[in-house]
Amino acid sequence: MSNVILKVEGMSCGHCVSSVEKAVSNTGASAKVDLASKTVAVEFDENKVTLGAIKEAIEDQGYDVV
Repeated sequence: MSNVILKVEGMSCGHCVSSVEKAVSNTGASAKVDLASKTVAVEFDENKVTLGAIKEAIEDQGYDVV
C-alpha cells in the first residue's frame, strides 16, 4: 500500500470533503480530507489504481490538485 498527501485547492465545506472522499473511494483507494490544511491523505494499492487516476477523480469533481 502507498500513502501520499495531496494538496487540493477549492475545498471549502463539508460537501467538498464528501465529494473528494467519495471520488477517491470510487477509484478503490481511501482518502481522509483535512479541510483546514486543504490536504487529502490517500492510501492506495499501486497494483490496482494509479496516483494519476486518483488525481483525475478529484479534478473531475471540480477541485485542483496542486
